[in-house]
Amino acid sequence: MLDKIALTIAIIGGINWGSIGLFRFDIVSWICGGSTSVLSRIIFTVVGISALWCISLLVRDRSEVFKTSSDS
Repeated sequence: MLDKIALTIAIIGGINWGSIGLFRFDIVSWICGGSTSVLSRIIFTVVGISALWCISLLVRDRSEVFKTSSDS
C-alpha cells in the first residue's frame, strides 16, 4: 500500500514539474500561496521523499513489487 501511495504522490509531483516546464506555472505554489510558504515546502518535501521511496521499486524483485494482498 505504501508503494502505491508513494507512486501516486510522485506522479502528482511529476505533473507539477511538467506544468512548470511547459507552462511556467507551479500548481503547488499557486494553490499554497507561493513556493516559499510552509505548506508548499511540506508538499515539495513529501513529493521528494515519495520519489526516493519509488527508487526502491526499481531495485526490488518484481514478484515482491507486484504482490497483491491475496498472494499473502
